Amino acid sequence: MNPSSEAVKKPSVQPLPDREQLATILGHTGRWEMLKELTSGEPRTIAELAAVSGCSYESTLKHLAVMRAAGVVVQGRGRLYNIPKQYLPSPGEPLVDFGHCLLRLDAGE
Repeated sequence: MNPSSEAVKKPSVQPLPDREQLATILGHTGRWEMLKELTSGEPRTIAELAAVSGCSYESTLKHLAVMRAAGVVVQGRGRLYNIPKQYLPSPGEPLVDFGHCLLRLDAGE
């Protein structure tokens, strides 16, 4: 057997979000609300995330840029945002595991 003819696929390992960036993100109520909204697994528009976070559209854009840089959200087609698949909780569970921490986004309701 020729090793080059056999495609050996290694599982894709995604790096964990940077801890300092993650702490900064979690320290802002608007960003917390955006993450909470995204735990549904459904992509959201900037306007939808602005509405749930109580931030202006422009401010939401800036928050999303910070969150994207940290790797806790991704931007898809049509400028829709979501939590990366590897961090998405099971359906119906508002828990997000970013590796460094486990977030329970419905606590206190």
